[in-house]
Amino acid sequence: MFPPDLVQLAEDIRDGFAARGLWLATAESCTGGLIAGCLTHVSGSSAVVDRGFVTYTNAAKTDMLGVPASLIAELGAVNDRVAEAMAAGAIAHSRANVAVAVTGIAGPTGGTATKPVGLVFIARARRGGDSVVERHIFPGDRTTVRLATVRRALQLLRESLG
Repeated sequence: MFPPDLVQLAEDIRDGFAARGLWLATAESCTGGLIAGCLTHVSGSSAVVDRGFVTYTNAAKTDMLGVPASLIAELGAVNDRVAEAMAAGAIAHSRANVAVAVTGIAGPTGGTATKPVGLVFIARARRGGDSVVERHIFPGDRTTVRLATVRRALQLLRESLG
């Protein structure tokens, strides 16, 4: 179902998080649950995956994760501050030690001159700790953009292990 490199990343995350007794959560917009789906594709993931939030609409981001509606109204859903708020919201609404969040424009429609198709923001937050937000423009069609987003989000989770 998932490419071998993504399955390997999911296995690395499962093993690393389990060895450290850590939990993770996902907050997904443009990937629609693919990150959580890839993580739970591997056996034993229930030891580390607490929950996944699919927050495709702006209302869902606000209702489920506590992203301020005013922030979305001011900046739109696709930006670094919303991604960071999504990750923080996933931490606040779960028992996760680490959360990853994604928001972007997978295409082929929805892009603008300032927010082109392929623009994705990925945030990782740690409970009581730091957060990191990355901006990417992934080339390709909708599937390629979404899989590239999953890949980088999983890499960020693995990198959180040190």
